[in-house]
Amino acid sequence: MPLVKRPASDTSPSAPDRAQLATKLLDGTDQERWDAARDALEHPDGLSLLGRALASERVPRVREAIFTALAKIDTPDAASVVLPYLRSDDAAQRTAALDALKAMPSAAGTHLPALLSDGDQDVRLLACEIARRLPADESARVLVELIEREDQANVCAAAIEVLAETGGPSSLPALARCGARFPDDPFLAFAVKAAADRIGAR
Repeated sequence: MPLVKRPASDTSPSAPDRAQLATKLLDGTDQERWDAARDALEHPDGLSLLGRALASERVPRVREAIFTALAKIDTPDAASVVLPYLRSDDAAQRTAALDALKAMPSAAGTHLPALLSDGDQDVRLLACEIARRLPADESARVLVELIEREDQANVCAAAIEVLAETGGPSSLPALARCGARFPDDPFLAFAVKAAADRIGAR
């Protein structure tokens, strides 16, 4: 059935004020909260309102709308709101947070040095996926720095997977040194060789 457009109107509803948005984001129905997450994009206080709403939201569809709105705001401050959710015990929430950060790579990139040095290896591992979205030279630089100091093989493997795409010949010595630090890890040895072969073929 074809969609029928509504007749154009001479007037459009005014944007909801802060109090209305806050009420809908925190206390509205699922649909009202979903709509309010989209409306918050156009509000000067949208970032703070979305941050408060995200902290209490439990419905995945609405939470996804909030993460999407934050990604569209696309500022380092918006990325800061998302970052804590990389530590969530909820796998779906971690994935949604990572997707939001990947959708705003420049904004998220300002936090990348701290993420790649985080004390939680799971955060460092997820940060490699954010690095994938950076310009190739920048991605390769931060990931080479990571594998030169990283003591967890699985984090190195995640970084090397991205380096296979973004690295150049200057990355090869670091790859070799990384492999040498984990001589008993066959998977890492395979990852290093595959990355080196792929870089060498370019």
